[in-house]
Amino acid sequence: MRKIILSLLLTVACAFSASAATVKVAAAANLRFVLEEIKKQYEKEHPGTTLELTFGSSGTLTTQITNGAPFDVFMAADVDFPKKVEKAGFAAGSVSTYIYGRVAMFSTTLDVSKGLKLLLDPAVKKISVADPKKAPYGENTVALLKRKGLYDKIASKIVWGENISQAAQFAFTGNAEVGFIAYSLAMAPDMVGKGKVYPLPVKDCPLIEQAHVLLKPAAANADAKAFMAYVVSKKADKIWLKYGYALPKK
Repeated sequence: MRKIILSLLLTVACAFSASAATVKVAAAANLRFVLEEIKKQYEKEHPGTTLELTFGSSGTLTTQITNGAPFDVFMAADVDFPKKVEKAGFAAGSVSTYIYGRVAMFSTTLDVSKGLKLLLDPAVKKISVADPKKAPYGENTVALLKRKGLYDKIASKIVWGENISQAAQFAFTGNAEVGFIAYSLAMAPDMVGKGKVYPLPVKDCPLIEQAHVLLKPAAANADAKAFMAYVVSKKADKIWLKYGYALPKK
């Protein structure tokens, strides 16, 4: 009898193991809060799937992927980094756009609605920006500052974040009077109302096209493919819009 029970338990365990799936997602730091919410909704609708999210700068994640990190999906903060992964032979699918992000200025103490001219104010001692070599939001910010002839004037004030989340953290904690952050991070429930935010006009700072790609470890992973389809589906649209993103044309 004991052997029969053990055999039944083993069968159930194996069946559960076969039906359960984990999708490992390497995601740009600007996606931290929005993806946590999408994850919660997705796992509720797909009880047999667990999403394992790893956040970092797109450049750092690209290095990890091309060094063999076993991720299934790469959701970057631009198009170039996924294309690098594809060119290096680590992609199992084509690179496609899933969302458009926006850069914003943030401060816990100053009126950022003044825009870029605020950066020259003596009250601004430190300005946080994400590392442009690793973080597309930082690259976008630096390009804007150079176009406006401000970069050289404020370079000594800049404190560099490893990724956009760290740059935002500098601003949220007051370690920088002004931060250039992902608008989505300022829209997170824990951050709303904690400071003043000014989304940069699109005419000055274009929206950032963000792309994702299926990776080789997930070449035959139907669950990974289903998740990629979900993030661009109408079911996810409301969450993306809640965090200030712009949807791609469908």
